[in-house]
Parts: sequence; C-alpha cells; structure tokens
Amino acid sequence: MAKNKRTMLTGSIPKGIISFAVPLFLGNLFQQLYNTADSLIVGNFLGNRALAAVSTTGMLILLLVGLFQGIGIGAGVVVSQFFGAGDKRNLQLAIHTHLAFSVIVGAFLTVFATWLSPEILRLMSTPEEVMPQATAYLRVYFLGSLGLVMYNACMGIMQAVGDSRNPLYYLIASSVINVVLDLIFVAGFGWGVWSAALATSISQIISVIFCMIKLMRTKEDHRVYFLKIRINFPMLWKILRYGLPAGIQNSIIAFANVIVQSNINRFGEMAISGCGAYSKLEGFAFLPIVSFTSAITTFVGQNIGAGNMERVKKGAVFGIVSSVVSAEAIGVILYIFAPILISAFTREPEAVAFGVQKSRTCGLFFCLLSASYAFAAVLRGAGKSMVPMFTMIAFWCFVRVGILETLVPVTYSISVVNWVYPLTWALSTVILFIYYLAADWTSSGVTKKKKA
Repeated sequence: MAKNKRTMLTGSIPKGIISFAVPLFLGNLFQQLYNTADSLIVGNFLGNRALAAVSTTGMLILLLVGLFQGIGIGAGVVVSQFFGAGDKRNLQLAIHTHLAFSVIVGAFLTVFATWLSPEILRLMSTPEEVMPQATAYLRVYFLGSLGLVMYNACMGIMQAVGDSRNPLYYLIASSVINVVLDLIFVAGFGWGVWSAALATSISQIISVIFCMIKLMRTKEDHRVYFLKIRINFPMLWKILRYGLPAGIQNSIIAFANVIVQSNINRFGEMAISGCGAYSKLEGFAFLPIVSFTSAITTFVGQNIGAGNMERVKKGAVFGIVSSVVSAEAIGVILYIFAPILISAFTREPEAVAFGVQKSRTCGLFFCLLSASYAFAAVLRGAGKSMVPMFTMIAFWCFVRVGILETLVPVTYSISVVNWVYPLTWALSTVILFIYYLAADWTSSGVTKKKKA
C-alpha cells in the first residue's frame, strides 16, 4: 500500500493515477452492479409499479444527501493536501473532525429526510398509484442515513491518502451482502419494495464497520482514534470552505434533477420505469468518471501539498483524457445495446421504448458529462471550487429547469426532457475548459495569464 501512495507523489504519473483509479473503478463497478441488481430484482419479482417506485426516488435521494457528499469532497481535498505535505497534526485534526461531523449529519438526515420524504414525493407529481411503495422505500432508506454518511466519510478518508484497494474490498463485500439480502427479502420472503432499501442499509453499515476497523488499526499517519472523534471548529471551517461549494452545487443540481424527474412523472408509470432503467445503466458511465475524477482530485491535492506543480499539470491532463475516453466508450456500448439492456429491467414494451429513447439521446454525449466532471475535479483538488460550482449550477440547474418549464408544457414531449442533459453538459464543458486554460489554478490564488 505504501508503494501505491508513493506513486501519487513520485514516479510514473500514468501508473500513479491508474493504480489508484483501477481499484476504485472495480469497487464502483461492484457498487453499481448491486444498485442495478436492486432494480432488476424489484422489477422482475415485484413488477413494473415497484420498479417505478424505486426509480422516482433516486433524484430525491441525491437531493437530500448531495450537500453532505459535497462536504465530503472538501474533506478529501483537505486530507489529501495535509497528507501530501506530511503534516500529521493537521491530518489527524481533519480526519477526526470529518468523522464527528458525519455522525451529526447522519443523525440529522435520519430525522429530517424520513419526515419530509412523502411531502417531497407529492411535490414531484409522483403518480398516486406509485406513492405508497415509493414512500415506504424512502423511509426505510433514510432510517439508515448514519450508515450511508459514515460509509462515504470512511471511504473518502482512505481514498484521500491514496488507499483505493481497501475500499475495493469493502465494496465487494457490501455488494455481495446487498444482493444476497435482496434475494432473501424480496424474492424469498416477498416483503415488498421497502426491503430492498433495508438490504442496502444493512450492507452499508457492515462496510462502515470494516472501514472503521481498518482505520483504527493502521499504523500510518491517518490512523483513527475513537476518543479523538470530535469537531475542531477551525478545521471544520477549512473543510466547509472547500466542501460547501461542491455541496451546494450537488444540492442545487439535484434539485434541478428532481424537477426533471417531476417532468418525467407527468408521462406516467411507464416513462418512470423506462427512464429509471436507463438511469441504472447510465451509472456504468459514471464508473470511469468517478474513478478518474477521484484520482485526479487526490493526485492534484497531494502534489500541490508537496509543491510538485509540473507534476500536477501533467497528471491533470492524463486524468482528464482517461476519464473522457473511457466514459464515451461506455456510451457507445449503451447506444448500440440499449433495447437489450433496458428489457432486462422491464418487459413492458412502452417502458422499454422510453428507456431506449433516453439511452440513444444521451449515450453518445457521455464524453461531455465526463469532461465537465474532470475539469471540476482538477480545480477542486487545487482548492478552486467556486467556478465549478457556479458553472454547474448555472447550466445544470437554471438553464436545465428553464428549458423544461418553458418547453415541456408547450410540446408535451419527453424528447425535451431527454435532450436537456446533453445540451447542458456541453455548455458547462465549454466554460470549464476555457477557465482551465486561462487560469493559473496551481497557484495559491487564481490569476489570469498575462497577454503576450
């Protein structure tokens, strides 16, 4: 493991990034497989309505947890920079503050999200026939909020110090447990759609236990001590300063996507389940995006902490290209095999048609989605998170919602809902690319290059 960490700061840049990204990719693959297995099992054993219930909750979950996931990104930047600088004292403060804050967040979400979920589902124009199962699923899901938040916090800490192998092992274990419990609860006991959420919560709690045992037993500088888990307010402010822009961005974009989902809901149960099946497949395109952008943020953060600015620039280029190419390859596969892949979730011809239409509208533009995330990851690793935040909020929220609220009531066409994604991905990519080229993001402050 020490060798893997050193390659982020010294040695071959491609080897350092790939050796970090590949285990992360495999871990995310297992996580996506078990998320997909949830929908496959629900759709095949409980029917199309149950699949629609799970599908309509996805954007709402992102809305409620997006802010805190963004703060987790900020914590990862802080941890990676202190790790790269060899600052053990502040590294310890950052890790223990992040864990303490995560416990508070998990408790808050358990109460707040469980209470408000049904009301938000109604505001999303969720069809009445889907409401009972969607509400049951969400309430059970958010009762496990502490496990969800702590799971992401622990994984983030390990990844920030360059450890992507142990998160892989824990994700594999979590994935297997989740699928087995899904089959027992849903297929075996016939407990209903809520039991799929229960299976997810149990598997995440088990992963948290594995992570904490590893973090409390390691002999390295990022070791966790139970009695030190408390908030250091200056350090919390530093984490929030880096993380709030990403968190606000996540929440506002998720809010926009809730509005997108409400527009999908207008087209009925078949549209919900078909587009929901697509969203599970789209998750596979996020595998290289998440893997390489996490590697980019960690690589940039550690090397800026160590003062290796030329290495920062070269690593950023390699990570961006790798993310874009791999995501586009998955998009092409999805475009070609969409009918077969969507049919695995539902056998309703109308639902399949909705899913195929969305797959073939968005699939070939995954390169743009990946590029936006990759440029943002570089900037966040350098501690420059404001421009990605404003750019993505502007296009992925205001422009996206403006188009939908203007055109959908007039055209009543789901094609408008589908095309709004590639359009806004393209706009954000252009702006972030221009900023990436024009700004000296490796300095302590962003300064424009002087004209010759």
